[in-house]
Amino acid sequence: MEVQISTLGALLGLAVAIILIVKKVQPAYSLILGAVVGGIVGGAGLTGTVDVMMSGAKDIMPAILRIVTSGVLAGVLIKTGAAAKIADQIIKTLGEKRTLFALALSTMILTSVGVFVDVAVITVAPIALAIGKKLGHSRTVVLLAMIGGGKAGNIISPNPNTISAAENFGVELSALMAANIIPAIIGLIVTVILAKMLSNKKVGNVIQDIGQNENELELPSFLSSIVGPIVAIALLALRPIAGIAVDPLIALPVGGLIGVLAMGKVNNLNDYMTFGLSKMMPVAVLLIGTGTVAGIIKASTLQQTTITLLDMMNMPEFLLAPISGILMSAATASTTAGTTIASATFAPAILAVGIAPISGAAMVHSGATVLDHLPHGSFFHATAGSVNMSISDRLKLIPYESLIGLSMTIVSTIIWGIIM
Repeated sequence: MEVQISTLGALLGLAVAIILIVKKVQPAYSLILGAVVGGIVGGAGLTGTVDVMMSGAKDIMPAILRIVTSGVLAGVLIKTGAAAKIADQIIKTLGEKRTLFALALSTMILTSVGVFVDVAVITVAPIALAIGKKLGHSRTVVLLAMIGGGKAGNIISPNPNTISAAENFGVELSALMAANIIPAIIGLIVTVILAKMLSNKKVGNVIQDIGQNENELELPSFLSSIVGPIVAIALLALRPIAGIAVDPLIALPVGGLIGVLAMGKVNNLNDYMTFGLSKMMPVAVLLIGTGTVAGIIKASTLQQTTITLLDMMNMPEFLLAPISGILMSAATASTTAGTTIASATFAPAILAVGIAPISGAAMVHSGATVLDHLPHGSFFHATAGSVNMSISDRLKLIPYESLIGLSMTIVSTIIWGIIM
């Protein structure tokens, strides 16, 4: 007999997980405990709850495997200095007059080629602080430019969030990366507008001390730095272009390996892979916990309840996709966890109302950028630390970050929910 969990149980389990995460309990354990509470309260019993949790975790394993192998490319980009070189070259090319655009664009590009969004911000931060001090910008302004660019890049990247959404909706990773290009461009534009507005209003104190030493790492050439990302993206693009399917499990590490060859640093490859794996393992563990919660929600009546509420409010059913992404990212304060839970649990309901898989995946993914920066998540604190910003000042950026994510979600929803 198939286990069915009540909406109340699913919501209570999710609430328990959120409270524990806010209280700084390890997120993976918080999610697992929340899943246990949700299943038992929801009427599944202890055995049924464990079965549903195991099923949810099992469903997410293909995405986890792809995420782990993507660590090869991420490790190569970061440890060789290729990511820093790409950012530095973009900023130098665009010049001081376009500094905020350059900061946003460089972070967007780094994220879009496979660097985690928080790592992309941390990578660009030393350059941003040095330029900000020279031109009289505040930490608030330069951080908003980097965060907005990172959000824009994240919805067109081969990062864990995109991999999870593509896996759960059964679409090609390259297709989902391409689906939100226009929303990403809009997000970049909104970022620059908001950053310039804050700069003109003199929001925040002007940077006086960057508080960091210059990076002594000898950077590779720009051309050799971009070889790896170009190869990875080209391999992913073979399916829509030539009908040749290259799975991300192959494409991303191959891009990293060829990138190392291009930069002449093969001797350090094991160090780069070890570093990349160390960055991916916390995400993989988090996603196991996320999978258990997703299993509980998927087995519950929450999907049907949400659709009923939308009907009662006379709202179109396609809004289930972006709303689920927004709510789950708020619950977890993570693009990856939010996208994973929303896509794993709501994909069947979204597809059932006639939404195409690529449309549902694109709207869920963009929705997960609206509230992924809340203080109970690691992104909030990592980005604050990257520019030595106080928590009180970091909190003031939340409304602007949300506007950037919301602008991308609205555009994605118009394109994939209304036009397409």
